[in-house]
Amino acid sequence: MDLHSRAVVADTHNDLLMAVAARPPERWAAFFGEQWLPQLRDGGVNLQVLPVFIDDQYRPEGALRQTLRMIECAHVIAEAHPGAVRLCRDGAEIGAALDAGLIALVLALESAPGLDASVELIPTMHRLGVRVASIAHWGRTALADGSGEDATGSRLTEAGVAAVREMERLGMIFDVSHLGASGVAHVLDLATRPVMATHSSARALRDHHRNLTDEQLRGVAGTGGVVCVNFFAGFLADDPVDYTMDRLVDHIEHVANVAGVDHVGLGPDFMKEVHEDLTPKCCEDVFGFDLTVSVPDLAGPRGLPMVTQGLLKRFSEDETEKIVGGNVLRLFRAELGRATTP
Repeated sequence: MDLHSRAVVADTHNDLLMAVAARPPERWAAFFGEQWLPQLRDGGVNLQVLPVFIDDQYRPEGALRQTLRMIECAHVIAEAHPGAVRLCRDGAEIGAALDAGLIALVLALESAPGLDASVELIPTMHRLGVRVASIAHWGRTALADGSGEDATGSRLTEAGVAAVREMERLGMIFDVSHLGASGVAHVLDLATRPVMATHSSARALRDHHRNLTDEQLRGVAGTGGVVCVNFFAGFLADDPVDYTMDRLVDHIEHVANVAGVDHVGLGPDFMKEVHEDLTPKCCEDVFGFDLTVSVPDLAGPRGLPMVTQGLLKRFSEDETEKIVGGNVLRLFRAELGRATTP
C-alpha cells in the first residue's frame, strides 16, 4: 500500500455542495453518488470539509434560505449514502467514520451571508451541524471586510467580534481565508482557541490579497491552527507557465518552513467542474480569473495522489502524512465540537 492510500487525506475546501444543491432536491443524493463520490474515492479523500457558499444571485434576500437549503442537501447526501459518507460534528464522530472506512464530512460556512449581523443564529447553525465558519468573502459583510477590501484597513465589526466569541464557545473553528489583512490581525488578537485557513496560499510567493503573509502564517500557527494551501492556479503564480505541481509544492513548502510542518494542510478549492457546471457560457468571471484553469491534471479530487507524490520529493513520509491530512485530523479531533466550559 502506498503512502497516499494509507494516510488520512483531508480536503478542507471543495465547493461540490454548490453543484449538488443546484439540482432538484430529488436528485441531490443520486447526483452526489454519480458525480462526486467516485471522485472522492479515486482521490483517496477520507475527510472532506463542505463549504456552504452563497452565490450573488441569492444575496441578500435569499441568502439564509439558500444556506439552509445547502445544509439540508448535505444531510440528504449523508443519509442516502450511509455506507460511504458520514456527516460529523466532533472529533469522536470523525474518528468513528474513519475507523468504519467512511468519508467524514464536515460542514462549513463560507462568509456566512445568510447570518448578516444576527450572531444569535450561530448556535442554530451549530445545531444543524456546522463546525467551521468564515465571516467574509471578497467584499464587505456585516461582520468584517474580505481581502478585496484591504484598502479600508477595517477590523471586525462589533458583531464580528461577537461571532468569534460565539464560535469559540460552541467549538466551531474560525476560518481566516478570505478575511482582510486587518481582520486577520484582529482575529489573531482575539483568538483563545486554534483558528485555521481552509484555502489560502503564500503571499511571499504570489503577491495576491487572497494569500497569507509570513506574519499571518506564523500567527495562525501560533494559535495551534493549520494553514491549508489553495491549489487554484491564479493564487500560485502570476504567469501561467508556472501553473505547475512544483509551484504548488513550493507554496506548501514555504508554509511549512514559516509556520512549521505541523501547521500546514491541503485546501484545494477545486473550481473547474463546479464553475463549468453552474456558470452560463455568456458570463464573464467577476473575480478577474479564469476559474477553469488549473494545475495540469489537478482539476479535481482524482489528482490528489499526484500531490502526495510531489510532496514526497521534498518531505519525509511522516511529514507528508501530516500535510495531506494528519494535521487537520489532529486539529479537528482536539477542537471540533468541543464547547468551552463556562
